Amino acid sequence: MKVFQAALQWLFMRVEALFNRAFGDRINPLYHLGSITFFLFWVVGGSGLYLYAFFETGVSGAHDSVLSITHGQWWLGGILRSVHRYASDAMVLTMVLHMLRYFAFNLFHGFRWFSWVTGVALIWLVYASGANGYMLPWDTLAQYVTVSSFEWLDWLPPFSGTLMRNFVYADSVSDRFFSLLSFLHIGLPLVVLLLMWIHVQRVPKARTTPPRPIVIGLVLTFLVMALVAPVDSQGGAADLARAVMSVKLDWFLLAIYPLISQWPLGKVWALVSGVTLVLLLLPLWPQPRRKGQGTLHATVRGEDGSAAEFTLRPGETLLDAGLRDGLALPYECRNGACGLCLCSMEQGTVEHRPYQKTALSDAQLARGLALMCCAVPNGDVVIAVDGFTGASAAEVPQYEARVVHMEHLADDVMRLRLELPGAERLPFEAGQYIDIVLEDGQRRAFSFANPPQNNALIELHVRLVPGGRFTTHVFDGMQVGDTVTFEGPRGQFTLRDGTEPILFIAGATGFAPIKSILEDAFARGITRPMRLYWGVRDRKDLYMLSLCEAWQREHSNFSVVPVVSEPVPGDGWEGRIGLVHEAMLDDFPDLSGHEVYLCGSVRMVEAAVPAFLAQGLAEGACFSDAFVPAARPVSAAVSEPGAQSPSV
Repeated sequence: MKVFQAALQWLFMRVEALFNRAFGDRINPLYHLGSITFFLFWVVGGSGLYLYAFFETGVSGAHDSVLSITHGQWWLGGILRSVHRYASDAMVLTMVLHMLRYFAFNLFHGFRWFSWVTGVALIWLVYASGANGYMLPWDTLAQYVTVSSFEWLDWLPPFSGTLMRNFVYADSVSDRFFSLLSFLHIGLPLVVLLLMWIHVQRVPKARTTPPRPIVIGLVLTFLVMALVAPVDSQGGAADLARAVMSVKLDWFLLAIYPLISQWPLGKVWALVSGVTLVLLLLPLWPQPRRKGQGTLHATVRGEDGSAAEFTLRPGETLLDAGLRDGLALPYECRNGACGLCLCSMEQGTVEHRPYQKTALSDAQLARGLALMCCAVPNGDVVIAVDGFTGASAAEVPQYEARVVHMEHLADDVMRLRLELPGAERLPFEAGQYIDIVLEDGQRRAFSFANPPQNNALIELHVRLVPGGRFTTHVFDGMQVGDTVTFEGPRGQFTLRDGTEPILFIAGATGFAPIKSILEDAFARGITRPMRLYWGVRDRKDLYMLSLCEAWQREHSNFSVVPVVSEPVPGDGWEGRIGLVHEAMLDDFPDLSGHEVYLCGSVRMVEAAVPAFLAQGLAEGACFSDAFVPAARPVSAAVSEPGAQSPSV
């Protein structure tokens, strides 16, 4: 079993990495299998209710009513019948993949037994409901499924042949019997819904709604399939006087029926019962002994000195335990891909379940960072989490702000100014950020670009990212007067007190928090030497270079060095060329006695920080703030976690 699990793990991790590159970790469907299943249930239920409204629940009228729905109103009834079928198949697929993933990653032991056992029951109930649905059109396939099903059930001792008496003669199936089949097709899904609700009760903060892009993608896929390959009845109306010789099966829901036709019925029952028993007993399978088998304790500390304690059950991750205790911890994918739940290990050690290297690099792991969603403690631990305030998830305050100004700073950079109602002002520190809350609860983090002394409005720099949900809306749909919901301020990427010269490195819109810090420093009269290296791809991305040059003229302790990595021929660029951190290293072969503040992509931060340390920079003097497109940013501070930066 270990070999099988290891092979499945290997397969899942590589397919998930492929999907992350294709879709981004926020909308990777493999990270939302449970919530997708809930959504598919509602698609099946909604389409089924419409079809049932036009369905004749009688033997004589059932087949004709289905044909009327399919062809008489193909523009709605026919499409919905196809959507109903394809969504049912997809629901089976997501449930099986969900269970396979939990099996592969050994997530069925201990306290998880309840979710596993109810999940096994759910799959069989969905199979039963699907098979029952194929009985209702009363065509050739319905005849085959109905007769085979009752023949299989009739093998059981309590029935002993009594069920098959209903199918001896062509007129044996009455309207009353058919009404029973229709009633089952309503009752079974209601039981499924109840069990789905029970199933998620022990999963902290379980999501039952997938991200909107997945919802839209699924709906469009079903509609396209309904138009390209519409579902229709098979072989005319059922006729019990004739045996069914051939049918086209739905292999998602009816895969067992060829065995019912070919095997002794007792052997089929033995197979199904054996598989079910094995699945139900899997939580009792011995698992490898590991450290920290008893109840453990964790302390989480925030950037403002706040702290909270919570307990962990054996084998429970830091994130699951914290969410179960009601703490407002940052997270998104819960599968080790987005990096949002990054924390710093202050005391104790953890074992990591499999995760994507894009979420936690080897360099970050070596510096004592961990992913809460994958980290299982070996003993009592103390962790630090950027943005944690000690509040419960229900206590995190949200603000409503109105968009009062929109300005293109570049073709792909928009300046937003937000105003709180009633001339309210939001206190914050330069370099911090806010979380924009989307309609479905997802969050996008953007740094303040204005200094705390000028906080009548909130200034954000939003860079358009292809496929980015929020950034696309900003550029294509947002208008002055719109309302934005956000949480914050958060983050610790702030200027420390000291006397050392300061070097700032900004990549692209990583300039926003640097701008806030610099304007705050000018307002406070800080006289420490400050130099900004601003790296972009081409000249037009230096969207506020003139402002930086004005600072340089007005403040003798400040200078700016713009660096372009890929200048366009003919654009007249005569400045520095190459990677921005390498330009700084060329100018400062010895970084000892300096403070460095670095804000840019994860790739830039991971390349720059080791180079800075190798060139004499003290670890306690390096502060970095890394962000990734297509996901909420992750902190990558060397000394302390930094704030979040602009994201999609």
